[in-house]
Amino acid sequence: YSIEQRQGLVIWEAQFGDFANVAQVIIDQFLVSSQAKWNQPSGLVLFLPHGLEGQGPEHSSARPERFLQLCAKENIDLVHLTTAAQVFHRLRQQASSMVQRPLIVFTPKRLLQHASAASTIDELCQGGFRQLIADTVTDRPSQILLCAGQVASDLQAERKKRGSSETIVKLEQLYPFPREALRQVLATHADGTPVTWVQEEPENMGAWRWLRPQLSEVSRDHSLRYVARPERVSPATGSLAIHNREHRELMDSAFEGAAS
Repeated sequence: YSIEQRQGLVIWEAQFGDFANVAQVIIDQFLVSSQAKWNQPSGLVLFLPHGLEGQGPEHSSARPERFLQLCAKENIDLVHLTTAAQVFHRLRQQASSMVQRPLIVFTPKRLLQHASAASTIDELCQGGFRQLIADTVTDRPSQILLCAGQVASDLQAERKKRGSSETIVKLEQLYPFPREALRQVLATHADGTPVTWVQEEPENMGAWRWLRPQLSEVSRDHSLRYVARPERVSPATGSLAIHNREHRELMDSAFEGAAS
């Protein structure tokens, strides 16, 4: 097929990413396996708001761990975008690509009004999609904090408050995993610089367990640890007070090097 045969850019957006659960049969049977099972390419884009903000179990998680389990042989793309320019360039890429495959976008919620998500006219008009974004404040960081999504803005704010020197690397693309791009970033730092994966989701959810072997291979010259909420049967607590306490503990663990 040619680009002229494309039917434009089709986006389905959930009010909350959690609500995609009721579409899971369609996602499993027809979307992620559209080419393998039905020989039908699909360029559908899913916008799934994701992020823990103290709104409870049904308004927090788009289940990235579930979608990562469905990835194989580059059948879908998973991105967790944090700036307006990143959204624009990735959608433009999706619309113009000669290869059709579904795109799952874990979109932020509170970042929609956050200064860190704003982009300049130049950033929108020039450049392109970046698989990861490294935010470096010194050539000799105390550690490298890897993360995805809106927790990056929390880490940046915490770093500024503490006056510390961590490098924060945002994985804007989760799958296909940007192995070479991350390897290049790590190569700019001395061997032995600690690498910490930070996620706001519980340990048994989010990207950690899927990413762990990938990160272990790429960061073999660096010590690797993770920071996450404890394992849970529910994506999030229903108490705002508990949420805020957990978030404080998450930041302390990330910056103080506490055991997860």
